Amino acid sequence: MKTGNILFILIVVILTACTSKTENIELVLDTKSDLGEGAIWNNQTQKLYWVNITGKILNIYDPSSGENRELRTGQMIGTVVPTESGNVLVALEKGIYQMDISTGTKKQIIDPEETITGNRFNDGKCDPSGRFWAGTMSLSGEQKAGSLYRFDGDSTIHKMVENVSISNGIVWTSDLKRMYYIDTPTQVVMGYDYNNVSGEITNGKVAVNIPSDMGSPDGMTIDDEGNLWICLWGGSAVGCWNPQTGELIRKIEVPAKNVTSCAFGGEDLGTLYITTARQDTNDKELERFPNAGGVFKTHPGVKGVPADFFKGEL
Repeated sequence: MKTGNILFILIVVILTACTSKTENIELVLDTKSDLGEGAIWNNQTQKLYWVNITGKILNIYDPSSGENRELRTGQMIGTVVPTESGNVLVALEKGIYQMDISTGTKKQIIDPEETITGNRFNDGKCDPSGRFWAGTMSLSGEQKAGSLYRFDGDSTIHKMVENVSISNGIVWTSDLKRMYYIDTPTQVVMGYDYNNVSGEITNGKVAVNIPSDMGSPDGMTIDDEGNLWICLWGGSAVGCWNPQTGELIRKIEVPAKNVTSCAFGGEDLGTLYITTARQDTNDKELERFPNAGGVFKTHPGVKGVPADFFKGEL
């Protein structure tokens, strides 16, 4: 066989391996949520936490039984993170709350925007030292009305990024040196130098540009190779980018117009769970995507890293 033919076959194989087909996606929960979001895997309980923002619901899904518990939060809920105490922190419209997942009771811990009307909390996660990062956004769509906050274990809160429009995906690298963060309308992923001891971030630079014809970047997770898995609102897909080069490595199609968040789960962290939304999906699009608003899963052939829990006394 000629060298040129061999090279052509290798290119075809590589391209095929990097392209996921819709049939590899499995519907896990057909909840038809208006705005499913905030996926995070609790590796201690082997359960998936996720939220329905406008439905004001914290969901806890147990793959072993198929049960999906719904806990009513009374306010729009942006995200959830497990705590070392066994409960969770939730970011709601009116601040950060501790929630008892056995009873559903909650108490407010802090609201950094109590003097600001018209904002709510959106996405967020804990950093490797157990600090809770969560950002706000305008309920009316006002641009640059929100901020990204860091809530520490000593119950102090710090404004880390200002002039944010739609605060979304956030992750840290396993070497504890980099943080990546998405403000959706910017169409970019920002990379920061991260100090794990102090929690400070510096030298913000664009790491990834998302072409607008692919959709807008929403929730995000990171795999054990350091690549970013970014959900594409309006793009019916999850894309995988190398933040070192900005290169798109892979794209997984999802049967929903608006793909919102993702998290690696399962015993080996090899299952990618994906949340979606029915919001901003018209009747014709719903005919094409009848399970929009559901939770899906796929096995991309790579593994994630364990989610960090909140560390602190509340």
